[in-house]
Amino acid sequence: MAEKKKLFIKTYGCQMNVYDSERMAEAMGGAGYETTETVDDADMILLNTCHIREKAAEKIYSELGRFKGLKAENPDLKIGVAGCVAQAEGQEIMRRQPMVDLVVGPQAYHRLPEMEAKIQGGVKALDTDFPEEDKFEKLKSRPKAKRGPTAFLTVQEGCDKFCAFCVVPYTRGAEVSRPADRILTEARDLVERGVREITLLGQNVNAYHGASANGDLTLAQLIWELDKVDGLERIRFTTSHPNDMMDDLIEAHGTCSKLMPYLHLPVQSGSDKILKRMNRNHDRESYLRLIERIRAARPDILLSGDFIVGFPEETEADFQDTMDLIEEVKYGQAYSFKYSTRPGTPAAERPLVDDAEATDRLYRLQALITRQQRELQDAMVGRDVQVLIEKNGRQAGQMVGKSEYLHAVHVADVNAKIGDIARVRIVESKTNSLSGVPSSD
Repeated sequence: MAEKKKLFIKTYGCQMNVYDSERMAEAMGGAGYETTETVDDADMILLNTCHIREKAAEKIYSELGRFKGLKAENPDLKIGVAGCVAQAEGQEIMRRQPMVDLVVGPQAYHRLPEMEAKIQGGVKALDTDFPEEDKFEKLKSRPKAKRGPTAFLTVQEGCDKFCAFCVVPYTRGAEVSRPADRILTEARDLVERGVREITLLGQNVNAYHGASANGDLTLAQLIWELDKVDGLERIRFTTSHPNDMMDDLIEAHGTCSKLMPYLHLPVQSGSDKILKRMNRNHDRESYLRLIERIRAARPDILLSGDFIVGFPEETEADFQDTMDLIEEVKYGQAYSFKYSTRPGTPAAERPLVDDAEATDRLYRLQALITRQQRELQDAMVGRDVQVLIEKNGRQAGQMVGKSEYLHAVHVADVNAKIGDIARVRIVESKTNSLSGVPSSD
């Protein structure tokens, strides 16, 4: 048997990229590769890139520059760039870094084995098409390996919203939903391999409308089908758009016991003027009323959000609208960023807010979010939660897992093993985690 070649994958960005990297590794497993955690012994290096952050492409070019020495020492080393930077930059990557052998966009991962065969013959390979075939159907898994207790599962890709600041519609394409039967098959496979919690992924996951034998399913209907999968104990989903938060999905939060009480629902701004400039197609009031309805269905739900500060034309008054919204909603977690230009997006041509002012606003917003997060964590002390044990802790007898609210929880003196769901009494709130002991009740 021929010795397997080594594949090193470095993943940037979102959970969907993590999922995509796993599938690329599976595809390359069929081409004779196994993954390695060490770049020095790799036969192929693959960077799975993200284009959301500022100067993302320049960071990738810088990273590639660090591989020049490896390529000089080993001319047979193959280097590839995948993901959203690959989609956006295309041939430019090879022009600026001639040592790159392969460039593949997010919708063409299933073609990696044939691209690898091409570059082994000394021909560079570029594929940034949006093919009609289902890449997930083409990506066949390697022999079933044991998995950890949690997994991501992509159900929807792309975006039709065209927010003024976002590159996703250009790098991931239009909204596409996977057929329900293929998702359910993959979910059952994951459960057979040890998974107990699945997070459904999509750029606008709650826009899901996948085909089934009985017509298209909504995300809520898909969740109820997953609820029937024996051995699957927990279901989550991310990322949602407020405009796609339908009645049946809100109801599912109150009635489906496997659907966890955590929801990431980005709003980006609390100012109606800025929301309109962002092309969000919802306003402050509609978002707040939506939050009311969600909490009416599931009063204990923990909410998470996204915020952009310093968006073009944002005034201090607009920023205060955002701060007021945060005060009203009370988030348990949030991601916040200072606006930065994304070439090719509508907002890229607009005048920027003074950088120092935008930075000051970001710090103030983050301080508010941190205070809210800590207050909600502190309120957990004395409560019992259900913790899915994911790994061993650093201390003897300690295990680490996630509560139903997605809090990281360190559990002392627990007899549970990885994959178990333990009832835990919270005894301490720390900066970004909770500590607990097995509940005696």
